[in-house]
Amino acid sequence: MMSAEPTPAQRLIGDFAPKLVELTDEVLFGDVWERPGLSPRDRSLITISALVALYRTGQLESHLRRGLDNGLTEDELVEAITHLAFYAGWPNAMTAITALKEMHR
Repeated sequence: MMSAEPTPAQRLIGDFAPKLVELTDEVLFGDVWERPGLSPRDRSLITISALVALYRTGQLESHLRRGLDNGLTEDELVEAITHLAFYAGWPNAMTAITALKEMHR
């Protein structure tokens, strides 16, 4: 059943790339994110870690917000990003921590 409110993907690119929106909403968030093997909180932590490590800044803020919504605390995100600095690179961590800080201004 479709919600009356557009999804983030629909708002961002719905009129431009409807198939990508469909795959995002139905497969990625409708199936992959709903699998019972990991909690949404754990999926968020994994996703944020991958985005930080790969320097995928365009998607980072939305996943930081999703992580907070899924039960991660700001302190846990700060700690995860600090830990990643030594594995994913200092610039990646500094960019991620700045994005998290900016969300609270």
